[in-house]
Parts: sequence; C-alpha cells; structure tokens
Amino acid sequence: MNNMRVLLNGIFKENPTFVLLLGMCPTLGTTSSAVNGLAMGLATMFVLVMSNLIISCIKNLIPDMVRIPSYIVIIASLVTVLQMLMQAYLPGIYTSLGLFIPLIVVNCIILGRAEAFAAKNGPLASIFDGIGIGTGFSMALTLLGAVRELLGTGVVFRSDDFGLAGIALQGESYGMLIFVLAPGAFLVLGYLIALFNKFVIKQQ
Repeated sequence: MNNMRVLLNGIFKENPTFVLLLGMCPTLGTTSSAVNGLAMGLATMFVLVMSNLIISCIKNLIPDMVRIPSYIVIIASLVTVLQMLMQAYLPGIYTSLGLFIPLIVVNCIILGRAEAFAAKNGPLASIFDGIGIGTGFSMALTLLGAVRELLGTGVVFRSDDFGLAGIALQGESYGMLIFVLAPGAFLVLGYLIALFNKFVIKQQ
C-alpha cells in the first residue's frame, strides 16, 4: 500500500474521531481548549507512532497467544516515558490533562492500529499509519477544542502554561459557558461529525 495513501487515510477516510468514533473519552474530556486538545493529540500520536514501529519490527517474535498482552506492555512502557517527559518539561500541560495521559495505555485507537495494521505491515508503512491516524486525531481534538473555547470564552489558543494570551475573535461577554462544560462537548462534536462527513468524506 502506498505510504502517502496510508497517511491520508488516517486523516480523512479513517479519521479516528469523526469517522471511526474511537477514543471518545479523551476527545470529550480534554478539549475544553484548543491547546489542551492539541497537546492530547500530539501525546497520543507519539505513542501511536512508536508503538506501531516497535510492534511491526518484532511482530514475528511475539507468540500469538500473548499477542495482545505484549502490545499493551509496549504501549504502557511508551506512555510511562511520555509521562516522565511531560512531568519534567511540560508540567502545566501534564497537570491540565491529568489522568488522560496514563489512560492513553487503554486508548482503543492505539491498540486497534497495532492489531489491524502494525502487526500485518512493515515498519515504514506502520510509521506512516501512526502519523496519519495521529494527525487526524490531533486535528480533530484541536478543532473541537478551538470551537468550544471560542463559543465558550470568545478566545482561542489561550494558555497560561505557555504564556499565550490567545486570539480574541469575539468579546468575552458573549461567551456561552455551556460549551466549555461537558454538554457542550457533545453538542460541538455532533455538529463537527456531521459537517466532516458531509463536506469532507463525500468529496473523497
């Protein structure tokens, strides 16, 4: 399979959020702002790419009966490394994302790609698959967070952790708090899924 096609599939036809509807827990739980959504997406992409690469390289060495437990051990090891790096260099973002970082271990997107793609393809194709799926996931979370943040506060990409004042697109007095809260996540996600499938998927 062409590597560029694999990459684009993860962003469009197999977008984990807007098409496959996978990983809904971090999607709804971490997207109260665009920066949080982007950070969660990039953290997941790191684990996804590295786990795909490792699993594709050692797939023939893993006995079939312990295949899934072996994948989970690999993913958990990568998440532990990610946690330590974020605690050391991005403590603010690590605190904001909270338990969702260790929960990457059980993210069905990562285990699903390991089983469906990395275990059946070579290292290079698996890397492209991880980048594609990770990019699609990151874009979806960032877009969802940006829309919620804009409707809820009138500002996008505000982050005290990075000293970003954000981009004010409307007065804060017009913000609707519901969009920053849990119900707003469901509302915005539903509309974005509908728009993505109507204007993006149908054009493929």
